[in-house]
Amino acid sequence: MQLMSLGWSPRFEASFAPFHARGLVPARVGREDRERWTVLGAFGERPAALAGRFRHEASSRADWPAVGDWVAVRIGSDRAVIHGVLPRAGAFTRKVAGETTEEQVVAANVDVVFLVAGLDGDFNPRRLERYAVAAWESGATPVLVLNKADLGEQVEERLAESEAAVPGVPVVAVSALERTGLDALAPWLEPGRTVALLGSSGAGKSTLANALLGEERQETGEVREDDSRGRHTTTRRELIALPGGALLIDTPGMRELQLWSGEESLAGAFPEIDALAADCRFRDCRHAGEPGCAVQVAVDSGALDADRFASWVKLQREVRWLETRQDARARSEELAKWKAITKSMKHHPKAHRWR
Repeated sequence: MQLMSLGWSPRFEASFAPFHARGLVPARVGREDRERWTVLGAFGERPAALAGRFRHEASSRADWPAVGDWVAVRIGSDRAVIHGVLPRAGAFTRKVAGETTEEQVVAANVDVVFLVAGLDGDFNPRRLERYAVAAWESGATPVLVLNKADLGEQVEERLAESEAAVPGVPVVAVSALERTGLDALAPWLEPGRTVALLGSSGAGKSTLANALLGEERQETGEVREDDSRGRHTTTRRELIALPGGALLIDTPGMRELQLWSGEESLAGAFPEIDALAADCRFRDCRHAGEPGCAVQVAVDSGALDADRFASWVKLQREVRWLETRQDARARSEELAKWKAITKSMKHHPKAHRWR
């Protein structure tokens, strides 16, 4: 197995130099499932585990290997041991479910994100905006793939709604089940390029993966008739080589996508609001009733869709709340670190004297 066929590049070669000196070899994470990994490299395919030191020194779970990561491994007789993760070229991340303020890496080193949405009863432009924010944050090129074109009765109308929801993002309508429209995805499926499939449960990601593979490899399932939602047929993240040489990361469907993003990503997903804000009277205008607000004028006149603005407001609040929680967590961790240092100095005063 050639590293170049797995997406290896001079950028990763340079980052790997310190690991090479330790006798380690490069590999790419091909599968992740409940703290179990499979890595791919010139040696072929191996199950992998984390080195104890790496596990201990990782500051958070986000530092652990994710599918798509390049890692430094030592090959044993029956498995590989992961000693380090190379700096990521980018990553699609989200906040973990629940109240915990922690980042979860869904897919790493992704070049293109196929945001898959079904043209059935589960179609939701507001959800598309949320996924677009996360895609811009990842650094990958987002492409909206409207699946189930064979079921949609108003395909052209849905296309127009989608283009308005994700301006600047290419929108493609396909039917993965009937394998029609797939040729339109070819420009983003070049050899060595990594493409991640992301979307809600029941959108048809696994069916699309099978269509691109040309074989029924990924398990698929039916969706509920009342709300067009599906169950999780893909339960693990996996890197799959396509016949044309591109690399595909299939991911489990998401019931919800809680953002782990900065305000810059909102500007990428809502460029028209960012452009209007430049004409507001006050540079720090929050578009919440301030005098001279160009954004509010556009909403009142109908030049800016009110629902889209409301979606921006909701996502803006979510991002700022997240930033507040992240700052609080950072302060807490810093305080805990200094408490540990102080405690250590009390117990071992001689070891901390200046020499």
